[in-house]
Amino acid sequence: MIQTQDIPIVDLPDKADKGHTAWDAIKGLSFDDAITSIANGIVQFSFRLLIAALVFYFGKFVIKKLFEVVRKILVANEVDESLMTFVLSLVRIVLYFILIVTIVGILGIETSSFLALFASAGVAIGMALSGTLQNFAGGVLILLLKPYKVGDYIEAQGFAGTVKEIQIFHTVINTPDNKTIIIPNGGLSTGSINNYSFESYRRVDWKIGLSYGCDYVKAKELFIKILLSDDRVVVNTLQEDMDKRKAKLLAEQKEEVPENDCPPDDPDCEEEKLPFWKRLWYRKKRKQQELKQKLQKKTTIKLPTNLDVSRPPFVAITELADSSVNFVVRAWTHNENYWNLYFDMTERFYKEFPENGLDFPFPQLDVHLADVPKELTMNK
Repeated sequence: MIQTQDIPIVDLPDKADKGHTAWDAIKGLSFDDAITSIANGIVQFSFRLLIAALVFYFGKFVIKKLFEVVRKILVANEVDESLMTFVLSLVRIVLYFILIVTIVGILGIETSSFLALFASAGVAIGMALSGTLQNFAGGVLILLLKPYKVGDYIEAQGFAGTVKEIQIFHTVINTPDNKTIIIPNGGLSTGSINNYSFESYRRVDWKIGLSYGCDYVKAKELFIKILLSDDRVVVNTLQEDMDKRKAKLLAEQKEEVPENDCPPDDPDCEEEKLPFWKRLWYRKKRKQQELKQKLQKKTTIKLPTNLDVSRPPFVAITELADSSVNFVVRAWTHNENYWNLYFDMTERFYKEFPENGLDFPFPQLDVHLADVPKELTMNK
């Protein structure tokens, strides 16, 4: 009868570390000893696997909470959104790497050898993926130099769209027809970028052709009249238009508050006397106002340096073409109104010019027939 207390328990990992295989560790034992050792090994590994699974799910929960804490700190400090996405993605990668190393250690694998293996593999992968490292360096340069930020409309590498995210290795843009384009940061940091959102004001240009014989003085006056009738067109200077827009924005932000109730911006009001649902409503309104103020500060776009330079609408004859007299029409407007103003004015030009006796010509060719001498016709 074999006594179980006298059975030697074989530690398979230790023998494996000494250069022996699992078979070498158990081949000298009896059948019962071998089964017991294998069972103990399976139980130990299962216990470690269970702990590793619990640590993994608990670690995911902790990473999610830490991620939210970091995001709230960045938002509270009014960090640029482009830098925010970069930092958050970097934090997520680092935290998950620490979690994986921890799980590997729990499973019984030496973390030092694992880290050494990871470092050597990282060097080899880095040499093989030199372009990826270039994209990483490009992402850092983009965040430092800020040629564009999240929300800007840019044109680069043959694509045009609104920047959605600036990641570690690439930038994600969304095209006007709702396609997602992923562009490597390496090419963006070294190539040309057309940032349409960098300036607050842009000039809208039209090229309109009218028929020969039209009253060009009347045409110029009609162009100016149509442009000045739209509030989106800068009448004199950009400074005046900017002041007008600020006043309009402040007027829109003023919200009516019911009488005898606490306004969201009144800290002296005794909210405790109000019902619970009203207190929640006022706190929510306060948070919305604070968020608006933060977003207004973050979305401030660089203004032109010459704000006081006069920029009224401009109209002139630019070309005497084959079939038309071409006018160049220019007007300044805020960046957000560019395309709406362009399309609306084009529609009004097409509608109102014929009503005022000014027509748009079709391509035409004048053919003059010369008289043929009688001698040539008689010879035929």
